[in-house]
Amino acid sequence: MTTRSTVFLLGFLLTHAGFVAAQEGIGQRDDTTKLLSEVVVRAYRYDRPMNEVPAAIAVVGLKDLERFNNTSILSAVNTIPGVRMEERSPGSYRFSIRGSLLRSPFGVRNVKVYWNGLPMTDGGGNTYLNLLDFGAITNSEIIKGPGASLYGAGTGGVILLNNTINQQPQIRFSTVIGSFGLQRYQLSAQAGTEKVKASVQYAHQQADGYRNQTKMRRDAINADVQMALNPRSTLSTTIFYTDLFYETPGGLTKAQYDEDPRQARPPKTTPPPQAGAEEAKAAVRNKSAYAGVMYEYAWSNNWTTRAGVYGSITEFENPSIRNYEIRDETNIGGRTDTQYDFKRETWKGKITFGAEYQYFFSPVKVYDNNLGEVGTNIQANDELASQQLLVFAQAELDLPNDFYLTIGASENFLNYDFSALLENPSIAQQRKFSPVFSPRIALLKKLSSAVSLYGSFSKGFSPPSLAEVRPSTGTYNDNLNPERGNSYELGLRGSALREKLLFELTVYDFQLDETIVIQRAPDGADYFVNAGKTDQRGVEAKLSWAPKLNGRIISRLNLWSSYTYNYYRFVDYVQDGNDFSGNRLTGVAPTIALLGADIIFRKIYINITSGYTDAIPLNDANSEYASSYVLLGARLGIRTNLTKNLPFEAFVGIDNALNERYSLGNDLNAFGGRYYNAAAKRNYYVGIVISPFLNKNGVRK
Repeated sequence: MTTRSTVFLLGFLLTHAGFVAAQEGIGQRDDTTKLLSEVVVRAYRYDRPMNEVPAAIAVVGLKDLERFNNTSILSAVNTIPGVRMEERSPGSYRFSIRGSLLRSPFGVRNVKVYWNGLPMTDGGGNTYLNLLDFGAITNSEIIKGPGASLYGAGTGGVILLNNTINQQPQIRFSTVIGSFGLQRYQLSAQAGTEKVKASVQYAHQQADGYRNQTKMRRDAINADVQMALNPRSTLSTTIFYTDLFYETPGGLTKAQYDEDPRQARPPKTTPPPQAGAEEAKAAVRNKSAYAGVMYEYAWSNNWTTRAGVYGSITEFENPSIRNYEIRDETNIGGRTDTQYDFKRETWKGKITFGAEYQYFFSPVKVYDNNLGEVGTNIQANDELASQQLLVFAQAELDLPNDFYLTIGASENFLNYDFSALLENPSIAQQRKFSPVFSPRIALLKKLSSAVSLYGSFSKGFSPPSLAEVRPSTGTYNDNLNPERGNSYELGLRGSALREKLLFELTVYDFQLDETIVIQRAPDGADYFVNAGKTDQRGVEAKLSWAPKLNGRIISRLNLWSSYTYNYYRFVDYVQDGNDFSGNRLTGVAPTIALLGADIIFRKIYINITSGYTDAIPLNDANSEYASSYVLLGARLGIRTNLTKNLPFEAFVGIDNALNERYSLGNDLNAFGGRYYNAAAKRNYYVGIVISPFLNKNGVRK
């Protein structure tokens, strides 16, 4: 029997055992799982139950995040069909929603990210998602497909990250220690009254990494305050500072990957010679500070306005195999929206309208890399700037016969400025993109109190990011066009068997023009081209079963599965005389499937997750594929009270229990076949969480 067969047979037996246990009355408790009607969705300013939301939105809460090793959101979001997060090395993440990673050699691009209601994605189109510590995020919502209307430009979806503050005074200490030098320590405190709530957290995380040249270290502090100024107005502030360092090992060829997957990219000896990743001390150093203020005022029972401003500064250094890049980035902006609620005899609704503005400025200097030190020779001295304006409006109507209609649209304005100061005289270029109107329309019908069906159409527009018009080749590309696409979506969600069984099914067709694709120069530098048309079709499904148990042995049982099918093809793509039309889209696995089980035996719990990822094409020619793989992991823990007011948790876990060799975070279209970034093989972790409750005076009760 093969490894893959064993894993999925185990999943089937586990599921069958769960059904038998329920039929024999092993347990009963109403607190089995959150029903769709109880999950309140904030995205698109809906503020309504999931079964009334005409959009593909995934809600990720603390229970989802804490199923794994408490160091990253990667494993939790990868359980969501249609979502893929990759880690090239510790601290280096990539994120995609219903798409490939063709535009993301590293980092997060073409996905709009918001932090506590304000943009975290900068005006250049880049998001440093790795700045946020795991413990800073208490819940998130992921919008699949073009955000259109309220979130403007972007074909790759939207992530809404939040830190929710509880009123109960509490401190929390947690630590995780694991294989390959993993260490994480977190200390946080929160307190509040009916008028003021505040939280502050410090976290340190480090790891040696599985491969050579993959050490990482992150120190992060964040603070949030929420104040009720009066019955009609509230003021919220958020701030974080992160000092992040991680090494970058570089991609390996298939021969190098087979010989020793733990090695960093070796030196190049053939002319022209080039240092390897270890000799060049390839790494990223990022020191960033972010601050935002949000004010909300209710003018009446019908009118509400929110307005926020934010800013961030970043010091970024990147010694690489090719050079040594230094950037300083300044990003400022604001967002406001006003909402009007109305009600008529047979229908009701609300109208939301507003605007968002961002300004970004970054001087970029590139030097020779002298074995990890800044060389004397300067290769480039550029300045990048951008201005973005988004104007949006949306109307929601609750119609008779349980119909729910949403109509929204946005207008997007964008300017890029580029100056090459090293030239004499200096060169200045400006790219002013034509304003783009992006509509979204969605209709939902509740077939019953438990089942709803919806359909939607949205038009996506995604301009190239500054990192794409001025890539690591150092050449400004003024001819790179924005992506434009139409997304059609049909979804069914609901519950059955007296709400024990929850299900979601979504099919979509996203037709994209001017798809932006990464290419690699012989020296490893990246640049981007438009690939004509692509057709991206998919099926996403999720099923969970949580019987009501009596708690004599098992107090909670939840069995779930998720499935993603991607039919992604180049439709019209000719590059350098090569016709790739009809090929699979680079970097997309055709099939991803997961099985999971969450079981609580009173104070003891176990979380089991197994997943299959199909083979992934690594280049546009589809001549080489990363092998398919199966991952199996588990976390076993105990939650109890050491004293009345001293909750305590201890847990142990294993990742990649089958000791699979696989590449996570492949370098797509890599020159010389350097595609592979080996992920860690079997590894373990152990952790504790202590979170005593305090009274208002800060003394334990």
